[in-house]
Amino acid sequence: MAKLNQIIAVEKGVKSKSYQDITAAHHQVQKPALLAGISRTYQPKDEEGEQLPPESTRVQVKAETVLREMAASLTRLFDVTATKDWANCAARADVVVDGRTIVPDVPVSYLLFLEKQLTDLHTFVKKLPVLDGAETWTLDPSTDWWKTDPVRTIRTKKVPRNHVKAEATEKHPAQVEVYYEDVAIGYWTTVKFSGSLSARQVNELLERVEKLQTAVKYAREEANSAEVEDRRVGEAVFGYLLG
Repeated sequence: MAKLNQIIAVEKGVKSKSYQDITAAHHQVQKPALLAGISRTYQPKDEEGEQLPPESTRVQVKAETVLREMAASLTRLFDVTATKDWANCAARADVVVDGRTIVPDVPVSYLLFLEKQLTDLHTFVKKLPVLDGAETWTLDPSTDWWKTDPVRTIRTKKVPRNHVKAEATEKHPAQVEVYYEDVAIGYWTTVKFSGSLSARQVNELLERVEKLQTAVKYAREEANSAEVEDRRVGEAVFGYLLG
């Protein structure tokens, strides 16, 4: 008795061959010349008339034969697909992480859905915003945001100053150079807030997603290893159509 994963592996090849056969059959019956034949002989009007050899063209394609061949090819496809689909209804497995059953008795079709969703979720989690590692963060219970400790910085203002390079004399005015000096005029106290996640939170979430991904893959393999019962659908379908 075959297993579901073996039927899945065979299905693609059977489907490809049947489509090729259908295409070839379609092309054959769309060429009237291949289905047509003729036979004719010539008889002169009298014995002295010109004698011509008989002419004939054989029928190269018989539509009934094409139908039988196409039915045989499609019967195989119908049977393989039916075997897979019927088995998919019964193939199930538990999703287990670290000995704990997360989801019991999951159909294989849903396991495939879960696998794709978890791949997308993994991509999303990897791109989650993470707190700046250069800062020290604590969770503020009043806002439920992360915050830093207060940092005090000086606010300065540039104040012009005069520097006398040369004193005034009776003949020359004083030479004065203007420069600016930073003078403290106040203080900023800054607290930064963030709605990002800590690196530990993101790493733990990633680890859980990856464990679940592995568990779903194992479950899918287990479900796909179930034995299947061969289904014979094609013969009934084409027995009706061509009978």
